[in-house]
Amino acid sequence: MTSSSDRIFSASSSQITTSFNKGNVNTHLEDTMSASVAVYRNIYTEDRFRQSYGTEDKPRGGGQRFREKIAERCRCSRAACLHLLRERIPIFNWLPKYRLKKWMLGDTIAGLTVGILHIPQGMAFALLTSVAPIYGLYTSFFPVVLYMLFGTGRHVSTGTFAVVSLMTGSVVEQLVPTPLQLNSSSPEAADFEAQRIGVASAVALLSGIMMLCMFGLQLGFLSTYLSEPIVKAFTSAAAFHVTISQLQSMLGLRLPRHTGPFSLFKTLASVIENLPQTNMAELLTSLVCLAILVPVKEVNMRFRQYLRTPIPVEILTVIIATGVAYASSLDSNYDVQIVGHIPAGFPSPRMPALHKLPEIAGDTVAITFVGYAVSVSLAMIYADKHGYSIQPNQELLAHGISNTVSSLFTCFPSSATLATTNILESSGGFTQLSGLFTSLVVLIVLLLIGPLFYFLPKAVLACINVTSLRQMFLQFQDLPDLWRVSKIDFVVWLVTWLSVVVLNVDMGLAIGVVFSMMTVICRTQRAGCSVLGRASNTEIYRPLENHNKCYEVPGVKILTYNGPIYYGNRSFFREDMSRLLGLTPERIRSREKARKALEKREREAVSTVERGVANTSFSSENEFFKSETAESEVQAVLIDCSSVIFVDVAGARLFIQMCIECQKVGVCIYLANCNESVLRILTSSGLMNYMNPQHIFVTVHDAVMYIQQQKEQTPENTTTVWV
Repeated sequence: MTSSSDRIFSASSSQITTSFNKGNVNTHLEDTMSASVAVYRNIYTEDRFRQSYGTEDKPRGGGQRFREKIAERCRCSRAACLHLLRERIPIFNWLPKYRLKKWMLGDTIAGLTVGILHIPQGMAFALLTSVAPIYGLYTSFFPVVLYMLFGTGRHVSTGTFAVVSLMTGSVVEQLVPTPLQLNSSSPEAADFEAQRIGVASAVALLSGIMMLCMFGLQLGFLSTYLSEPIVKAFTSAAAFHVTISQLQSMLGLRLPRHTGPFSLFKTLASVIENLPQTNMAELLTSLVCLAILVPVKEVNMRFRQYLRTPIPVEILTVIIATGVAYASSLDSNYDVQIVGHIPAGFPSPRMPALHKLPEIAGDTVAITFVGYAVSVSLAMIYADKHGYSIQPNQELLAHGISNTVSSLFTCFPSSATLATTNILESSGGFTQLSGLFTSLVVLIVLLLIGPLFYFLPKAVLACINVTSLRQMFLQFQDLPDLWRVSKIDFVVWLVTWLSVVVLNVDMGLAIGVVFSMMTVICRTQRAGCSVLGRASNTEIYRPLENHNKCYEVPGVKILTYNGPIYYGNRSFFREDMSRLLGLTPERIRSREKARKALEKREREAVSTVERGVANTSFSSENEFFKSETAESEVQAVLIDCSSVIFVDVAGARLFIQMCIECQKVGVCIYLANCNESVLRILTSSGLMNYMNPQHIFVTVHDAVMYIQQQKEQTPENTTTVWV
């Protein structure tokens, strides 16, 4: 049998009243019942609980465990090979389970719709990348086929993306700037285009290699450092860069492209300065295109639930504009810039500009992270919506292979795209097979129809670029909700947006990530320490600042710290603890002085007792020390570690220091709710040399019951000591 001092008993009786509200229907349910919770068990310290319920540690060396893991991973069998094949090439997993009658029609319609949209957007985003439009069509073909084989997102549409194209175009402009005077039909122009696509392909190659390396190291979790406010603010600000960069094409101005910090303002100033040179024919073309594209896109958005497929306004605009430009000879009569020659056929493999890799490495890191983060975010959004899961590391492999292989066929970096992914899902796509029909549409254009777009005005492509950014601009609508939910995330959004707009796309993204991480660090530094009180007749303990009906346990100060304890916040933790416990240097010195005087009196009392004489002065000194302790009303400090997720060496040493200081003032320290890693670090740091191991409890209530029962078992002090 266990004594009553080792038991806990608590019971409560309550009434439960529940109210449900939904729309205009109010349902009120009242159920009065008597409910009691009776807990009758031993008081558990961590050691005692581990002995009763813990698993036995098997003494095995770290090297042996490592060898076993390696042997298990390298074990080869037919089943393991098939599992690896299905895991790394997902088409072998989902294609045998394909529901032909249920999914084929939706995949076909969605794939064809997206393929039609890829044609104008691919050529338009090629202008953002500062390469010829034909390379945008190549980039709309190869990544789509490769992602269909290796990707796990069923509703993800890959290809050209405005933000990635803009960032790649900045690299191309830095390394191969546009000459002021260049005849598009001269041999120098062909060499110039070859240099540009060589740099863009090198960016795609290096980005793919980086993703493959990240896949090998299983670094798919790195995308989580680009939080939702950062991604939304970044894409929204990048939309401004895209819009400003397209003004010169919409106005028919031949201006050099600005890169680096403050490039947006430099481009805007250059456009305003050269407004008198505006080509009125191109301005009129742009206005007509915008007048068509904007309203029809709005109709597609507002009535998408009624439309089986969205109206393909982009491809219709391209066809009509090409026909009008051909019939009116806009290029020769009004000096309108046109797309020019688009070669028919399949591109031949070509090595990127490998000698440029060292110069593009820094910019490619930002492009890689942006492309991967946007792709994974889109894949997760639609996976959650349709009830399936994606594998972030497999997405690294899919996009890494897509960019690496595509770069050998003169493609620039690709990623998932916002507009086409949204259209793919809303058009009824079910699986990755829709990518097959998308690539077939683009392939037909490449082989047969491409040369017919010779007379397409570049101003039309610029208008398509600008109108495709509608979703990015609308992200401003999230700001009021973001302010209401989290003001810190609102500030992260604002800082990222301003940094990208004012400085540059890659530099602004870096500032946004660093600032976001700093907010996390600041929040862990000032996590805050609270005093816990007990709810009457329960084992529930809550902060007194928010629960004024809870009460402090007499003689016990229960504290909780709502964050990790590490080198970055140890001083704040110490400051909060000292303030709540009153551990001022003056109090510590006075109590230590009193303790030394007590020890001296005790030694004198022992020698007096040995001579057979009672020392009443020792008794009075002891009473004086006890009365001083009673005045402070705190004889024990209990630290609830349930919110302490980790402790480093500096935090563990601070615990030791706090133990020593509390011992100096006659206060015992107890711990509760320590997780395994925290307890292991505290034990390894030597805390048990300054603290009783039996003072570490499983729950706060166990510790409180133990402290109260220890006080009850303490015999009453006597006024004298007799032999």
